[in-house]
Amino acid sequence: FLSVPIKNIERELMCPICKELFTHPLILPCQHSICHKCIRDLLMLNHDDSFDAGSECSLPGSPRSRVPSPSMERLDRLVRSASVRRSLGSGGWRRGSVTPRITTIPCPGCQHDIDLGERGISMLFRNFTLESIVERYRQAARAAVAIMCNICKPPQQQEATKSCMDCKASYCNECFKVHHPWGTPKAQHEYVGPTTNFRPKVLMCPEHEMEKVNMYCEVCRRPVCHLCKLGGSHANHKVTSMSNAYKILKEKLAKSIHYLISKEDQVRNQITDIELLVKQTEDNGELAERQANEHFERLFETLQDRKCEMLRSIAQSKKRRLDQLNAQVEEYQGMLENSGLVGYAQEVLKETDQSCFVQTAKQLHTRIQKATESLRTFHPAADPCFDEFVLDTSREENLLKEMCFGGVPDPPLIDLSSSRVYNEASICWRLSEDHLPTDHHILEYRRLDTMSEVTDRVYGSNTVVCDLDPDSLYSFRVRSCRNSVFSPYSPEVTFHTPPGPAFSFLFSDKCGFSSERLVLSKRRDAVESVAGSAFLLASERVQTGSYIALDYIIGDTGITQGRLYWAFKVEPHSYMVKVGVASDTKLMEWFHNPRDTSSPRFDQDSGHDSGSEDTCYDVSQPFTLLTLGMGKIFIPKSSSSSCVSTGGAAASCDPSNLSNRALPLPQRVGVCLDYEAGRVFFYDADTMRCLYERPVDCSGTMYPAFGLMGGARVQLEEFVAAKRLTF
Repeated sequence: FLSVPIKNIERELMCPICKELFTHPLILPCQHSICHKCIRDLLMLNHDDSFDAGSECSLPGSPRSRVPSPSMERLDRLVRSASVRRSLGSGGWRRGSVTPRITTIPCPGCQHDIDLGERGISMLFRNFTLESIVERYRQAARAAVAIMCNICKPPQQQEATKSCMDCKASYCNECFKVHHPWGTPKAQHEYVGPTTNFRPKVLMCPEHEMEKVNMYCEVCRRPVCHLCKLGGSHANHKVTSMSNAYKILKEKLAKSIHYLISKEDQVRNQITDIELLVKQTEDNGELAERQANEHFERLFETLQDRKCEMLRSIAQSKKRRLDQLNAQVEEYQGMLENSGLVGYAQEVLKETDQSCFVQTAKQLHTRIQKATESLRTFHPAADPCFDEFVLDTSREENLLKEMCFGGVPDPPLIDLSSSRVYNEASICWRLSEDHLPTDHHILEYRRLDTMSEVTDRVYGSNTVVCDLDPDSLYSFRVRSCRNSVFSPYSPEVTFHTPPGPAFSFLFSDKCGFSSERLVLSKRRDAVESVAGSAFLLASERVQTGSYIALDYIIGDTGITQGRLYWAFKVEPHSYMVKVGVASDTKLMEWFHNPRDTSSPRFDQDSGHDSGSEDTCYDVSQPFTLLTLGMGKIFIPKSSSSSCVSTGGAAASCDPSNLSNRALPLPQRVGVCLDYEAGRVFFYDADTMRCLYERPVDCSGTMYPAFGLMGGARVQLEEFVAAKRLTF
């Protein structure tokens, strides 16, 4: 290979966060590198407890110091972009669980989410190759500064000529001979040129700290040890020997380098083309700025002319009205005694010559009569109101706000069918079919009873918004940005958050699960009842007025506290599905002491004989199931139950009115269990309208419960299944 000046590769040696030379870089699963200190601070910003002291791979004992202020701003931006995608616990618990720790961070290079797992940064390898290159770069940068022998003492301290990788020290020739005499084990130590970067001779496995890595996982693209392959997380992965991986990767890298070197002329031509594009961009940008400035100047001139004209009209009307009112004031002041008209009339009355008096008094009397009439019917000479001069500029303001360049992107549309809102919201939007690529999107949301708005920058067509308040209305809207030009906002949409955090679980294939009559999906997020031989054999015992028992299945996670919510979809073709909650004590009764279901008086809703339903239903039971099927949801006959009308007010259900009890089946059904209050609620998950509620005995561990019969199928919400706790 051609020798490359070390100073020419500085850009490749810079950390993408602190923008400084790498210091103890760690390799992320996406193969990008980041300083140990930077990734630790990134985790600390996510959560104070997320820092996990590392093994030799993660440099233990480092102080918890913040990164320099120039990089802190970038760290904050990375954390904000990751916070909306963060997966937190759902509020449920499992036996042996621990408090979830936030170990998901965005890669500063590719912006993909990186899940570090429970061990945090201790699972990451140090990039020793990159460290060596950085050290060589530093040595080239400070060539005038020699590395001194660590053994010699000043003032006789000599310049180092060798560094021992085993002793992790630098020596001059004399000291090296003294400390590494021939014929001793130290003579076999590995030594290199003077350096301050001492890396381990053997790369150790971060998961099994006493094992050397000797294999390469082709799935995870990282070195592993034999224990990782035998029974660890790489047991089912394809691995190869380290020597084979070294040979293959080195050949690939060599071929790629040779290819780039052979294309050097092409690269130089492309650099020339790009430099020409840079010049054109600068010229065209300046031209666009001048043209935009000219347009705005013309708008300012037009607005200023119109402003002067309208203010002139107001001033003229004001002057005219003031003249009229001032004249009226002078006229009325003449009616006062010893002034004006009254004073003149009083002087005329003093005239004793009759002919002269008559001559003057005739005209004066007419004026006095007019003044008297004016006094009786007083009207202002001018209207002080300027309503006709009120200016409505709302339309013009909207036009100015929507003023944009010709290349403005089309506004996106929030996809209501794909968006889901719990205590966290998964918001998706669609772009126009003929849209050009956009740089990013701005999502704006707020709670309707507050004026404060929150905005998030999103690189993609969906995002997750965290920490929403329960039982609240939120509005969302989004707009696109391309080349620093923003589209108008999408139409605002409103979502109602559930009354509690999302409860995460999957269907259990253990407790009482019937594999003959129930089919679970591979992910255990959907279950379907199927007709099998058991139904045919049971048909011999079926009598008139009886039915075959349902097959029950529960969630794999229990609830012992809190107010939690989950949602699911019941397929419209389902004949019968019962949904609700059950305690662990009731599960034992269901699965180990089955009832005689051939009795026509047996009602699966409450576990009581239907003849005594009216007297026993009010008693709080350790389970509650609601019947759905044939496109309907059936409200039980109960005086203590309640269903909520569209307006939100509670109304008792009339047991004799079947139309009130049989409601249309919502597309999505929600269930909320308030463990402390001992109540369970059933919702239309799309509108968050409460359909039914009743008390339930929460003395034990409560589980989501489902009963299916007749080709019924239940699908858990993706948000509920995907966020299940795995600790």
